[in-house]
Amino acid sequence: MTGAGAATLDQFALWSGLLGGLALFLFGLDLMTGALKRTAGDRMRTLLGKVTRNRLAGVAVGALVTGIVNSSSVTTVILVGFISAGMLSMAQSVSIIMGANIGSTVTAQILAFNVTRFALPLVTLGFLVAFLSKDEDRQDYGRILLGAGLVFYGMGVMSTAMAPLRLYPPFVTFLGSLDSPLPAVLAGAVFTAVVQSSAATTGLVIVLAGQGLMTLETAIAVTLGANIGTCATAGLAAIGKPREAVRAAVVHVLFNVVGVLIWIGFIPELAELARSVSPGVAGPAGAGHAAADLPRQVANAHTIFNVANTLLLVGFTAQIARLVERLVPDRPLSAEEPLAPKFLDESLLSTPAMALHSARFELGRMGDYVADMLDRALPPVLSDSRSALTALAALDKPVDRLHRALLDYLGRISLGSLSSEQADNLMQLVEVANDLEHVADTIATDMVTSARKRIDERGSVVPDAAKRIGLYHAQVARALRQAVRAVVEEDVEAAASVRGMKREVTEIAHEISRDRFRTLPRGPHGPGGPGATVTGYVREVELLEILDGVFKIARRIARSQIPHADKAAQPA
Repeated sequence: MTGAGAATLDQFALWSGLLGGLALFLFGLDLMTGALKRTAGDRMRTLLGKVTRNRLAGVAVGALVTGIVNSSSVTTVILVGFISAGMLSMAQSVSIIMGANIGSTVTAQILAFNVTRFALPLVTLGFLVAFLSKDEDRQDYGRILLGAGLVFYGMGVMSTAMAPLRLYPPFVTFLGSLDSPLPAVLAGAVFTAVVQSSAATTGLVIVLAGQGLMTLETAIAVTLGANIGTCATAGLAAIGKPREAVRAAVVHVLFNVVGVLIWIGFIPELAELARSVSPGVAGPAGAGHAAADLPRQVANAHTIFNVANTLLLVGFTAQIARLVERLVPDRPLSAEEPLAPKFLDESLLSTPAMALHSARFELGRMGDYVADMLDRALPPVLSDSRSALTALAALDKPVDRLHRALLDYLGRISLGSLSSEQADNLMQLVEVANDLEHVADTIATDMVTSARKRIDERGSVVPDAAKRIGLYHAQVARALRQAVRAVVEEDVEAAASVRGMKREVTEIAHEISRDRFRTLPRGPHGPGGPGATVTGYVREVELLEILDGVFKIARRIARSQIPHADKAAQPA
């Protein structure tokens, strides 16, 4: 074989090994992350929802969630929903995003171990569990093992393919050009933005360092660049999303860019600190021994960088939140589409726990709109203004649009792999969406039609009756809002309080009906004659019955959030 032929063969082996290994790494990472999100998504969402105002607790929760599901994007998606629903402040979310950066270093710490030898056993075990088990949860556990095995195997393939590069002059020259921090940071940022995975960049750096192809200082600079490059993924994901998602992405960018700017002049000191805290690999001294120490040192430098940045900036979460809110101000909703879908993110459909979570918050928006619609309904319904009734009826159209969008999104979620609990939650959300749409129809159709009949019949609502109906209406509106809050926050106590309102609300309605009947005129006297007043009374009773129907729907919505064991103890 000629020298040229051998060189061509080496090039093929190099690039096929490098790109093939990277493909295996990314595929395994995606497989493992997807399975982790499905198995741990609900628990992680619950954990994030319990974050207090303690900043360090927010950091710890962000690090834990991201470390477990291996995805800071999952953490960010959950945060957007909580912020939008008012369950978390922007300042609280800043500390969680900082913690997520610490959690993202878990992958590097794992990869720094000599994990290649575990690759094929994990692939074998994962395949057997994933493809032989009939239980969906066990299948996901198998996919986690299979994905981890592919990640480790991909690193091994890249390491073997890149070993000859130590003697390849052009590559040695290229690495020499990265000796200054700025080019190395830029290279790490660009590569991470292209592959959209900081874990892939860190894994490649660990492979290069382990082969003795990259110094610790250069490896740290490239890793710092990866922290900037990963912001591109968050930025792309925020395009066209709610303002809360954009703000979360901006926090991510600011935190990482400021952190890199702080450390870029202290890379030698960071490298020395990483060497001092990293245990050495047993073996004879020499260049090979030093290279064997580098993967752990790179991983530790990555962790030190993120932990130090968090400790430096965690005291300024409120200021960062205010800065981001100024940089990304709220924008008014379109007057043409006041209830356009906000949380129905198609990218979450592959992760049912997160998609259901987003649908729940969208349902909360729909419920708040319908509750506002109910609040605004009474003055037009008690008045003699036909134009006000027409405006009230028109408020139903946005609800119909969002209702269709929600059902379409929930239907697409149902096509995925759902646990039995997730399937139950999905059907609950479908029923609540239908109930809220029914309430909007009741307001726009039943209330408006009854009021128009009263106007046509020249019936009148006396001031005392209007006042009493207003008190009853306020109770029903409060019950509806409380039921919506119970759904959004999955609050069993709020749901139970709505269920417990039945006796009080029913007694108010009966009392209004009885007392009002006693005041009816019994002869041909009174303004407009007795007929007008009696007609008004008939329509008043009809309005009470319509409101009673809304109250029953509110109680049904609340009942959906009460565990089955507790429903038997609740009144029907």
